[in-house]
Amino acid sequence: MSKITAAITSVHGYVPEKILSNFDLEKMVDTNNEWIVSRTGIKERRVAAENEALSDFGVKIVEGILEKRGIDASEIDMIIVGSITGDYKFPSTSNVICDRVGATNAWGFDLSAACSGFIFTLDVGRQYIENGTYKKVIVIGGDVMSSIINYKDRATCIIFGDGAGGVLLEPNTEGYGIQDAILKADGSGRQFLLQAIGGSREPITKENVGSDGMYVYQEGQTVFKNAVKSMADVSAEIMEKNNLTSEDVDYLVPHQANLRIIDATARRMGLNPDKVTVNIQKFGNTTSGTIPLCLWEWEKKFKKGDNIILAAFGGGFTWGAIYIKWAYDSK
Repeated sequence: MSKITAAITSVHGYVPEKILSNFDLEKMVDTNNEWIVSRTGIKERRVAAENEALSDFGVKIVEGILEKRGIDASEIDMIIVGSITGDYKFPSTSNVICDRVGATNAWGFDLSAACSGFIFTLDVGRQYIENGTYKKVIVIGGDVMSSIINYKDRATCIIFGDGAGGVLLEPNTEGYGIQDAILKADGSGRQFLLQAIGGSREPITKENVGSDGMYVYQEGQTVFKNAVKSMADVSAEIMEKNNLTSEDVDYLVPHQANLRIIDATARRMGLNPDKVTVNIQKFGNTTSGTIPLCLWEWEKKFKKGDNIILAAFGGGFTWGAIYIKWAYDSK
């Protein structure tokens, strides 16, 4: 019997309609377009509409995947969501999405790994396909970062946007799909990028409602230095482990946190810019959503057999890379 691999067979994404440009932010905080673009590469980002939550993103993604693949929601075995901004603390956003799309035979859960959420979740979903437990697993990565951003904090509000993407995983016996993954974490980095209030460590109280701790905090320089080194190192490591040269790699799909981090990772891998997927300029950092949004936007450029590296770094600290052999030509 041929080895079963988990192959991506469909991709879909969603971003809200509302655009928040750098020029809009100039009116809200002490910043300017030139400064933001030169340091991050971001020109604009999307912001969820009032009462629009992560499950709303997820429903559109699942429905798009089902339509493109030509299958019914009842055929889905599992939906896993990588996010830090689910609809509720509980139940999981996965449960909500399953109910709303009519995936009556599916179960799932949410996974928290900040900006590494999609690749961590993708590797979990892969296990259920490879061991033969399930035939159709949907993996979603996305965040509504506007729900936890302080738009008076110029260190964070310029970076983050809202959006999500997802993929369908199915068994493959031709050698396509996920080939390898290297995932890492270092909890000592938690103090440099976190939302301090809202968990059991520091619950929400009458006294702390509205305080800075309810929003994302980031010590930019420390996070930047760790992200540059970790994303570049793990991307080079997965190439070396799988005997891949820069010529062998067709695309790098990096987490869209900062254009300088993306460029540093590509240089370490020896890749030309035309092999790197970038949409940070229009979506910003959508946390768990950046990588699947890139897969969605570049899907038609990918060819069957392409070697693709996904790489991310996030709060925690968490980071990793996944090596995929693309399984289909887009219609």
